Amino acid sequence: MMPRRSVVALSVMSLLLAAPSAARAQHGDHSMHHMGPEIVIPKGARYTKADVEFMQGMIAHHAQAIVMSRMAETNSTNPQLLKLSRKIDQSQVPEILIMQDWLRRHEQFAPDTSSWHGMRMDGMLNDDELAAMSKARGAAFDRLFLDGMIKHHAGALKMVDDLFASAGSGQEVDVNVFANDVVVAQTAEIGIMNRLLAQLPAPNTGKAAPKAAAKRPAKPPVKK
Repeated sequence: MMPRRSVVALSVMSLLLAAPSAARAQHGDHSMHHMGPEIVIPKGARYTKADVEFMQGMIAHHAQAIVMSRMAETNSTNPQLLKLSRKIDQSQVPEILIMQDWLRRHEQFAPDTSSWHGMRMDGMLNDDELAAMSKARGAAFDRLFLDGMIKHHAGALKMVDDLFASAGSGQEVDVNVFANDVVVAQTAEIGIMNRLLAQLPAPNTGKAAPKAAAKRPAKPPVKK
């Protein structure tokens, strides 16, 4: 019998590459109003419109990260990178379900994982970037993946910053806990990815980059 985690992962993955024509028509549109019905906040609710938009947008953001992570299974042979990509996959699949459940409990529209095709939240990769990553192999893929996922994670951190900058938002307990968990997890993963980037051979040479010429320190300080 297939483990429940595997069933959940497969059910999510079945939606990741499905892009409805309407979603494709909205490609590049950042507006949350295209995600579903107009957001209506009930009188006396402890959450805000910005909270709803954050959860809806982060579903699309996470869904693209899962697509990127699963490319690593066929395009990379780097054990450390594969360990990280699998961690991102395994953590963000259940987080999508948490966000969808929160939205449904509050009678708000809950996007499915195909929503990443029609939304470009902060840090998300465009079609050309994804195509280049899909075609790359080995160290070339590893570099594109790490650069792209660092950008992606930085975008998620900005989404959290924007949430807390909106008056009264990010105060509902579940939203607050989730947003802070995103910051902790993705800040730590950015540190890991910077270290992995420093260990890659210099582009097109097959040789390790000279320390003096490296843009990133060989051993970046560990964030505590």
